[in-house]
Amino acid sequence: MTAPRAPEVGALAPSRELAPEANAPTTRAPAASPAIELVHAARWYGNVVAVNDVSFTLGAGVTGLLGPNGAGKTTLLHMLAGFLAPSAGEVRVLGRMPHRDPSVYRQIGLVPEREAVYSFLTGLEYVRFNARLQGLPNAGGAARAAIARVGLEDAMDRPIGTYSKGMRQRVKVAGSLVHDPQVLLLDEPFNGMDPRQRIAMMDLLGELAEAGRTILFSSHVLEEVERVGTEILVMVAGRLAASGDYHAIRALMTDRPHTITLRSSDDRRLATALMADPAVFAVELTEAGLSVQTAQLGAFRRLVAGASRSAGVRLFEVVSADESLEHVFDYLVRR
Repeated sequence: MTAPRAPEVGALAPSRELAPEANAPTTRAPAASPAIELVHAARWYGNVVAVNDVSFTLGAGVTGLLGPNGAGKTTLLHMLAGFLAPSAGEVRVLGRMPHRDPSVYRQIGLVPEREAVYSFLTGLEYVRFNARLQGLPNAGGAARAAIARVGLEDAMDRPIGTYSKGMRQRVKVAGSLVHDPQVLLLDEPFNGMDPRQRIAMMDLLGELAEAGRTILFSSHVLEEVERVGTEILVMVAGRLAASGDYHAIRALMTDRPHTITLRSSDDRRLATALMADPAVFAVELTEAGLSVQTAQLGAFRRLVAGASRSAGVRLFEVVSADESLEHVFDYLVRR
């Protein structure tokens, strides 16, 4: 991921390309173009600013869109899908502005958060309808293939009104995938899915990313983002607070100390050795092991191996206690 206008904390960029499949439209963006690009994009409703001066680019891969309720995530996804025009700035998908451009829609798959699905249609009818809207020559075959990808073959002839919440989510994903889009936009796609369904859907998104698709999905569940990929966009109050790899973002959070938990053959002796180094400013013996705080994570990683050797102590485990996506998100939202 790269950002044409540097966000507040770091940015990185993947880039892959995939040849079109037989049943998919063949138009593709030039290889050098990012799949998604926002340049100083904004969207407001009267006096309410939903998205404010957001800039970033995305290539192939999975990116998680994080933010509290009202942060502007859904508005951003709707601009990318072509439902909304930006009030200012530019929004481009595959090199084109998606608003009122049907040629772009054939390369976009959207899973909205709202359940805008006709309950009287069967799963197969719903997905086949989407295939026909995309002008696929073999709509029935494409629909069955998409349903198989989300594991709904046994229920495809049942009305959607009889589906569980998780099943309705999956049939929406099938409808968004039926035309093999290059860009997939998902708004809270895992809502209502049980753990097994979530794992299967995460695996599917990973496969699509490996095949060169660009996937952007919003979620309130940090574990979901951490499980699918490390790339994140964090929105707070309509602005982009950070973008990139969340581990790299955490490394730049220099005003918050890193907490490391260690287990060794002699925690007390190791604590004495570590306290002599200026990279360590707090050490505590706990039931879980030795808790160490440092503002210089790189220096500490180099220090701990040498300190354990000099103290004659064997290291059993070194765990970063606050490297999770949840800690990064909490930091960015509350700063």
